[in-house]
Amino acid sequence: MTIYTRRGDAGRTDLGTAARVSKASARVEAYGTVDECNAHVGAARPTGHDDVDEVLVTVQQRLHIVQAQLSAPGRDGPALTDEHVDELEGWIDAFDAELEPLRSFVLPGGTAAAARLHVARTVCRRAERRTVALAEAEGVVGSGDVDDGAGVDSAVLAYLNRLSDGLFVLARVVNAREGVDEPAPSY
Repeated sequence: MTIYTRRGDAGRTDLGTAARVSKASARVEAYGTVDECNAHVGAARPTGHDDVDEVLVTVQQRLHIVQAQLSAPGRDGPALTDEHVDELEGWIDAFDAELEPLRSFVLPGGTAAAARLHVARTVCRRAERRTVALAEAEGVVGSGDVDDGAGVDSAVLAYLNRLSDGLFVLARVVNAREGVDEPAPSY
């Protein structure tokens, strides 16, 4: 068996539900951008900090669930829940407690790992925008609700929104632990 199928040569792909759609559809754009975010989160590892790396591995697992939910709406299987959002918020709060209070915007960068986390953060924001566009077109379903094949689970929207904040905090933590200053932009 080869990795290529030739089924997508005309610009169409299969969703997890077996429905054929354009590769430019809002749904494919949303889960494809989540996939891109996941790859950037993976590229940020190792950061040199085991606790940060453990969180990033878990985040990657959660992003795979998001991709599955977006590519196969209404299908049984793993689903992101409000508890996953709560877990992420707990990590953000714990890591943020290590940091000096933020007094201004910071220029993305610092250590190589922190810079990669900032890139992952910006891709996560794009994934969120793509998913919001899908939700505006198809609707939002409540976390854990049975979906009729359309819509975006509210927990997915919340998770992507929170994740970009989490990646920002992790980038700042990596820089702080390495003693790297975060300059403010000069306007």
